[in-house]
Amino acid sequence: MRIDLHTHSSVSDGTEAPAVVVEQAVAAGLDVLALTDHDSTAGWAEAASRASEVGLEFVQGMEISCSTNNGISVHLLSYLHDPEHPGLTREMARSREARKSRARRMVEKLSEDFPIGWDDVVAQTAEGATVGRPHIADALVAAGVCADRSEAFGDILSGSSRYYVPHYAPDPAVAVELVRAAGGVPVFAHPMAFSRGRVVDRSVMEDMVDAGLAGIEVYHRDNGPAEREMLLKFATSRGILVTGSSDYHGTGKPNRLGENTTAPEVLAEIKSQARG
Repeated sequence: MRIDLHTHSSVSDGTEAPAVVVEQAVAAGLDVLALTDHDSTAGWAEAASRASEVGLEFVQGMEISCSTNNGISVHLLSYLHDPEHPGLTREMARSREARKSRARRMVEKLSEDFPIGWDDVVAQTAEGATVGRPHIADALVAAGVCADRSEAFGDILSGSSRYYVPHYAPDPAVAVELVRAAGGVPVFAHPMAFSRGRVVDRSVMEDMVDAGLAGIEVYHRDNGPAEREMLLKFATSRGILVTGSSDYHGTGKPNRLGENTTAPEVLAEIKSQARG
């Protein structure tokens, strides 16, 4: 059984509609797919409906953007939570609004040096999706400033760029508690993704485990071999789950569906822990 528990659609920063992501998963030979759009569950219904039609098992998920008190970005995957839980939905609404406000401020800065404006960014954003840096990257590509998203994020939109603007996001341990309160199962996404910027130290991971973290996404292209070994040892020492996923974004990233997968027994344990 081939299981991919981390993918994105045009509801957040992927390039394909939820139903198309499901169809691509079938074409890639997957048996189980989780849709984990950033801070949103808006794609669940469409993905679930198409999955039922094509015989693919669908797992409801979401990727929550978090931040430590010293500004390090952390992404938390939530599986099978109650999408109407008031505490979690309120926090996600706050995060989406902060992301949109941040995007506007970044575009204002960028427009001083590059031929893009807010309308150009909105034109790259699917209806109903929250505008974020990936959509700004797409606008820069459309304007001929960058060749692709990777180039945009590696330079103009990086965290060290003068155009970068931070935004509100919940503390990782608080987000873990919110997911558990909503009946979901929290998993730390790509913890050692040094290519994206600073990563947290072990103390933050310990705090997340103490708050109820269920597992760590070890098998991900942004975790190097040494980092995977370290994460496996940590997971074993704390008795938490190990997952693997693609972090698929359609044409938005080079990640391919099923390039990393999760063991069936791990998915079974995620389901057993879920109360959403």
